[in-house]
Amino acid sequence: MTLKKPERILIIKLRHHGDVLLTTPVADFIKHAYPDCTVDMLVYQETADILRDNRQINRVFTIDRQWKKQGLRRQLAHERALLADLKAQRYDWVFNLSEQWRAAVIAKLCGKRSGGLLYGKRNNALWRFCHSELSEDLGYEHHIVEHNLAVLRPLQLSGGYRARVRMEIAPDTRSSLKAKLRDRGWREEPYVLVHPGSRWMFKCWENGKTAELLQHLLDSGRHLVLTASPDEEERNMLTDIIGRLKAPQEARIWMLSGCLNLRELAAAIDGAELFIGVDSVPMHMAAALDKPQVALFGPSWVSRWRPYSDRAAVVWAGDFGELPHPDSIDTNDHTRLLGAIPVDAVWRAVQKQLAVQEPQPATQAGAAVNAIHNEKSPTDPEPSERNV
Repeated sequence: MTLKKPERILIIKLRHHGDVLLTTPVADFIKHAYPDCTVDMLVYQETADILRDNRQINRVFTIDRQWKKQGLRRQLAHERALLADLKAQRYDWVFNLSEQWRAAVIAKLCGKRSGGLLYGKRNNALWRFCHSELSEDLGYEHHIVEHNLAVLRPLQLSGGYRARVRMEIAPDTRSSLKAKLRDRGWREEPYVLVHPGSRWMFKCWENGKTAELLQHLLDSGRHLVLTASPDEEERNMLTDIIGRLKAPQEARIWMLSGCLNLRELAAAIDGAELFIGVDSVPMHMAAALDKPQVALFGPSWVSRWRPYSDRAAVVWAGDFGELPHPDSIDTNDHTRLLGAIPVDAVWRAVQKQLAVQEPQPATQAGAAVNAIHNEKSPTDPEPSERNV
């Protein structure tokens, strides 16, 4: 069957920041196949910033979750206005990557054809009615990017192209980030960026172990930029970690706690020699920016949520001790579940990543990199540093 070349496509993803970012390969694949196709996205208003500078996205439509607090009449007015605006675009396809019924209805009403995923809890006649085509959920053994790309199966696109997670940074964002660093005494020194927090505390490492790792970096002469979201718990975490550090005279620490927007954080990550973090949106931003990184993982589906990057080393707590099943986690529980990860394992991963970035003599560079990746320690379990 020959499919008509689409001219306008809408992608729907009503979820968190990281989920939205990991949907950008869908737009990337579409634009690779159809460079002249107009691609729009519909997301929650608070996540739109992660798409703002992405030149592959023509327009970002948003749903404000605060509408429901304005009363039923005003909420319905907002919903009708959004629906009218989307229907006016006359989309050839709407690809729904959300599980909400609201998204399914929009997909049904706003495109000539609609594609979605056959989620287990949505395996029913009404979900099928809302979508012209449904693709199977690939399961947790596949990365979420592969899972998202499966929605494009009806377009019958040729393989061989590795779609990218994309995050772009505008020049004014880079300038505002540099201004904030300079206000704190930065003078263009190279730095390692560490973002130890997450919106869910169970994904975080203990403060003492994080401080010990950072002390190793400082003692080796590295400068640090430490970041945290505006969340009070994350900011308190960073304050506690910094209070444990003793910076040598030649090493500097710049703290950017709660003062960066999402795009400025991306600019800070992009300017770093190395990113170190946990399973959270900054980790996925580092992968999108193709930065070397060390990511600490706990009881998440590591096969599905690892950084989508060839330059990431993952240290998984499950290689060092028992973890609860990912589906059993209470996200409101603040118990940190990365405690089994030893500092030495993370420090070795950091050293390897930094060594790979060091300039090597032309005749020895390849041998040096191979030696780094082949080095083993008798005390380090082989899977603990996963290059993915």
